[in-house]
This record gives sequence, C-alpha cells and structure tokens, in this order.
Amino acid sequence: MAPTRGRHRSRGSGTSPAASIGIGAAAGLTAAVGLLFGRKAATISKVGKGHPLKHRVLDLAAGAMQTKYPVDAMSTYLNGFHMYADDMGRQVEATHFCIHLRHDLHQCVIFDRNAPDARLIGIEYIISEERFRGLPEDEKRLWHSHHYEVKSGSLTAPGIPDLAEHAYFEDLVTTYGKTFHTWQYDRDDFPYGIPQLMMGFTQDGQASDEMIRARDERLGISTSGKRQNRADIPVPEVAPGANAWESGRTVQTRIEEIDFKR
Repeated sequence: MAPTRGRHRSRGSGTSPAASIGIGAAAGLTAAVGLLFGRKAATISKVGKGHPLKHRVLDLAAGAMQTKYPVDAMSTYLNGFHMYADDMGRQVEATHFCIHLRHDLHQCVIFDRNAPDARLIGIEYIISEERFRGLPEDEKRLWHSHHYEVKSGSLTAPGIPDLAEHAYFEDLVTTYGKTFHTWQYDRDDFPYGIPQLMMGFTQDGQASDEMIRARDERLGISTSGKRQNRADIPVPEVAPGANAWESGRTVQTRIEEIDFKR
C-alpha cells in the first residue's frame, strides 16, 4: 500500500517540466510587469507633487497603459556640454536621449539631467559628414562638429562599458549636430523666450573645468580617463562651414514682427 500511496501522491502533486517552465515564465512576466508598473508609479509620484489626485491617477494609468513608440525607441543616452552660439560664457550640461532614425541621422531630445523630474531643454539632430557636406552654405552655419567633444572625453555614454563606448564614438567623431535649446535654464526656472542655437566646444580651455568636474563627480566618470581611452581614435578634418562662430561672426535666433498672411 505504501508504494501505491507514493505513486498517487506523485500524480496528484507533481508537475511536468513543460508546466514548470510555463509557471516560471508566467511568474517572471508577472514580476516584470509589477516591477515596471511600480517603477512607473514611483517615477510619476516624484513629478506629481502638487497635482490634484485625479491628475496623478490619470498620469499613472496613461504611463502604464499607453504605448509610446518614439520614447521606447530611444536607445542611446549621452551626456555632454553646449554653449550658446553667440556667447561662449554661457555653458550648460546637456543630457541627450537619442534615436538612430536612419544610417545618417540621429534625433535627440535633451534634458538638464537624467532624473524623473528633469527639464526638457532642447533637441539635437546628428548627421553624417557626407550629409553635412551636401548642405547649403547658410544651413551649415547652424551645425557644429563633434570631433573635439569625442576626443576630449567630454561627451560620454554613461553606464556603457569602455569598449562599447569606444566603438560607438569611433563613428560619432565624424558627425555634425544642429542643436536648439528651448529652455534657457542657466537663467530662468521657466521656459521663457525663443529657442536658442547652441554650439559645441572645439578645443581645450573653452569648457569650464568646474562644470566638467561637477558632472564627473555626479556620474562617477572620468573625462580625462575617457580622453586617454580614445587617444587612438583618428581626428577627422572638420568640414568647411561647421563651427561658424570660430570666424568671429555667428548666427542666433530672434523674434521678428511681420505681417500675418490670410
């Protein structure tokens, strides 16, 4: 009778390997969804202070249920620095989240930092050298090169292993960017004014050492170390027309009153 009870117990409580895998997968999926929902809820709660309860509930539901393809497609997180196209003394940190839209085009949204309550401060388009050389001359004045940002180590991909980051920047070093900041957060805690054209640094001594040091300490990185790691990346010849401010003359956006067309 004992063997019989043993076999009966095995049939009643045992689980086949396939069933075990299915149960494990379901449990894992449930845990992942719970983690994602919890993370989303925690993020929204950080930026929802002061909002009416119904708004916070709607934000949480939308964050958990809506599909946001462009946001999900952002695959690259970069951190660097920009200066205003008409004023090297105005320098700001810029946190980019980018999509590699085509082989010769990236598009990025820019925040003041990587945090749930970060301020959206601008956009940047990044194109290949071949595409840049084909631009009209007036258009080229809006673009800056990335050769120094990459070689100096000031442009980084936080959290990426050095080997992978090095390979990524081998390609990025020859690219060109057009950047507009919509929030002058170095002056105001509100997005006043019109978008401003921004530029990148092109040689040592231009970017604030204090600004770089503060960034490095906060993110736990070393700009000088990255510079050494990228020493073997060839320095490209900058295409004519980029970094227009180096000539002593530059361009910047302004408001102009004009007649309204009907």
